[in-house]
Amino acid sequence: MKYDILVIGSGPGGYVAAIRASQLGKKVAIVEKAELGGICLNWGCIPTKALLKSAQVFEYTKHAADYGINLTNPKVDFVGMVSRSRGVANNMSKGIEFLMKKNKITVITGYGTLKAKGKVEVDNDGKKEMVEADHIILATGARSRNLPGIEQDGKKIIGYREAMVLDKQPKSMVVIGSGAIGIEFAYFYAATGTEVTVVEYMDRIVPVEDSDISRELTKIYKKKGIKIMTSSAVKSVDTKGAGCKVTVETKKGLEEIKCDIVLSAAGIETNIENIGLETLGIKTEKGKVLVDEFYKTNIDGVYAIGDITAGPALAHVASAEGIICVEQIAGEKPEPLDYGNIPGCTYCIPEIASVGLTEEQAKEKGYELKVGKFPFSASGKASAAGTKEGFVKVIFDAKYGEWLGAHFIGVGVTDMIAEAVVARKLETTGHEILKSVHPHPTMSEAVMEAVAQAYDECIHL
Repeated sequence: MKYDILVIGSGPGGYVAAIRASQLGKKVAIVEKAELGGICLNWGCIPTKALLKSAQVFEYTKHAADYGINLTNPKVDFVGMVSRSRGVANNMSKGIEFLMKKNKITVITGYGTLKAKGKVEVDNDGKKEMVEADHIILATGARSRNLPGIEQDGKKIIGYREAMVLDKQPKSMVVIGSGAIGIEFAYFYAATGTEVTVVEYMDRIVPVEDSDISRELTKIYKKKGIKIMTSSAVKSVDTKGAGCKVTVETKKGLEEIKCDIVLSAAGIETNIENIGLETLGIKTEKGKVLVDEFYKTNIDGVYAIGDITAGPALAHVASAEGIICVEQIAGEKPEPLDYGNIPGCTYCIPEIASVGLTEEQAKEKGYELKVGKFPFSASGKASAAGTKEGFVKVIFDAKYGEWLGAHFIGVGVTDMIAEAVVARKLETTGHEILKSVHPHPTMSEAVMEAVAQAYDECIHL
């Protein structure tokens, strides 16, 4: 079989690249060893959001009386929550299958390995076939990273995949790492009744976020009963006996925590082993495939996108890279991706969304700043909804009005951050945001109010 473009991996980078290539008139095939949609649709972005929504609904039921609704003793059906999550994931994967058929993309089941220039061997449980293509795009993604000496056994020390399908809810859990994965699972399990401790090596949780966001989330999580241990490191986990004994090194010395389950959420590692990189001499550095601004490797006809490259390991980044890659192959002359304007979202409750520079980063770069912050406690829509936690923070260059960064924490803010992304792309100034009428009452008014606060024009503070 010979194709114009062959994609290895059907996650949000791979399947989007395949569809765009088909739209551009290319003969396309995609190789996938498991479910269509990759980790994101099946074991990441989508099913975790289903679990988080279940937890949020349960929290609503516990506070139903605040909304004038009487409910008696609402309880968590943990197995039911997991079942719903898996159903959502399965439906999404079927949707990708439909899109492959609609776009006339050949799906080849199996594990793809580069064998020679333009040739990929696909192994489907021992049945092998050779597939040829003029252009090969590697989109093999990443997996949960094992910490040295704390190997995941899938039972007591688990990764994100096992965390989504436990057959019963643990009474207690230690979460190692407070990035997006760790902090989302910490919320889900704590909200549904598990006693949760988060251990973070850095001096604050969600350490990539603006420090104001970290402080706010810490305050909210402690109020929810989640124990936060920062500037701490898990040194060992003893799994002998009924549960786990976790030894944590803190500033004050060693501390032992007993729990049922340990969730290791300390980052990811790339899936680049055994895909034939060495066979073709494709260059890598620190576990990432080296590519140019259009995702071409050092070998003609071979490209790499998504988590296996140096960009942020985010689904929407992989999709954007896939589109740019195939458009360049097709001669469309696309614009390279601006990695300085990539939004990041964490879907705990309250949600976190950000783009651009933090206040600390902007100061380090020497900018004179105008910073505005508007709390949702002053928002009419948030008060009506009973979701007053959090705020919108915006950062502008005082000299030219450039929107340097936006940092949101609150219910629904992941749906609001796109305003800042688009405005920054269009080089919109703070004054232009102020003159753009925002609808009332909405959560998005907080963006306008935060900008107004930065320019000493805020009405509702």
